Amino acid sequence: MTRSFRAITLALLAGAVLAAPSAASGQEAGQAKRTYFALAPATAVYAEPAARAKVAALVIHRTANYTTHIACNELPKRGIAALCMSTRFTNNEFAVDWDRIALDVKAGVEFLRKQQGIEKVVLFGHSGGGPTTSFYQAVAENGLGFCKDPQRLVPCRDDLAGMPKADGLILADAHPGVPVILLRSLNGSVLDETAGKFDAALDPYLTSNGYSATASSTYSPEFQTRYFAAQSARMNALIATAQGRVKAIREGKGTYPDNDLFAIPHGGNPGAGPGGASQLHSLDTAIPLRRTRAPQKLVRNDGSIVEQIVTSVSPPELDTKETTNSFDRGTKILSLRSFLSTQAVRSSNSLDGIDHCSSNNSTICAVRSIAAPTLVVGMGGYLFIRDSEEEYENSAAAKKELLFIEGASHGFTPCRNCSADPDAYANSVRNLFDQVKNWVDATMR
Repeated sequence: MTRSFRAITLALLAGAVLAAPSAASGQEAGQAKRTYFALAPATAVYAEPAARAKVAALVIHRTANYTTHIACNELPKRGIAALCMSTRFTNNEFAVDWDRIALDVKAGVEFLRKQQGIEKVVLFGHSGGGPTTSFYQAVAENGLGFCKDPQRLVPCRDDLAGMPKADGLILADAHPGVPVILLRSLNGSVLDETAGKFDAALDPYLTSNGYSATASSTYSPEFQTRYFAAQSARMNALIATAQGRVKAIREGKGTYPDNDLFAIPHGGNPGAGPGGASQLHSLDTAIPLRRTRAPQKLVRNDGSIVEQIVTSVSPPELDTKETTNSFDRGTKILSLRSFLSTQAVRSSNSLDGIDHCSSNNSTICAVRSIAAPTLVVGMGGYLFIRDSEEEYENSAAAKKELLFIEGASHGFTPCRNCSADPDAYANSVRNLFDQVKNWVDATMR
């Protein structure tokens, strides 16, 4: 390359148009032009279609590296530019300071606004990118009053004022909020956070309570009610403990003057994706979080669309006992700051008694304050079926749409073990991004 990395970075930050990158930087004949660069503390890749785009999507997570996200391949194929980013906290959950990530999103939006030909900017929130992008947009549309609400466990800081709004929001199998995932992953039978003791009457891994290690577990309605309440009681106690330790730090009585370790044993560290751990609906396929409450649009594998009650076709996750009950695999290592700002939420039960707006990390709370056109797409081969529907129900957007992609895994690819035929959902990626393009064409052009 003829220019130094520093020169290229400075040019990009200034919104300059770069010469076409070389093959070493990702461009090959017939493919999207790709430019890799630093963007504030974050890093990014900008993938542009062959023909100049008018719409660009910003794709970002919280801690995952999304510079290689599938959207950077699929969106440019459909004429949509894609800025795929990693944040300042990539692969470092311990260090996350939630509202700092909004500044990384801001840098991405500002970059896209300066690109020649781009008229509309859409936020693309996949998985943990859902609360990331929706929080940003809610603050951008409503100002600091949204994120400084006294209801929040950790209000935002003043430097989030004046962030530029995006023109639309796409939630693709988005978390309802990272704290909700932790809440539902907590082993509700834990009696003591340090002793490793469990209440047998609440242990989800006892056959006497409905557990199966070989097929779907079957928990009684009575057990579910008690377990969901126990998960909330445990989360609320963790919040109280963390707040007490923060208070001690402020009073000069803490071990360290600014922050401290906060470990959650049996908190669930799923091996693949945000499901698993002790979420009952990852174990028991009959629990209502796996299906919609009302008939919704389902994009079938052949591309046709039907309206029906949508039920996840994903099988039960049979390895969650090991990912929850062992110390090495089941302990979440956080700091007081990362827990309270990013992982904590108040609730009375983990099913439908969640105080979503007690956290700034909440897709469901954020969409209540977002007017921008919103597309919610759930993956039919995963666990966020009811959550996606609830995000749609809570959306304040006048223009909003809800779709489900039959047999798509959380990463959009076909769920190969969701059917006896491993190719039953072979078109999931194409169907998802075709629907995204249709929505962009209808709302952003």
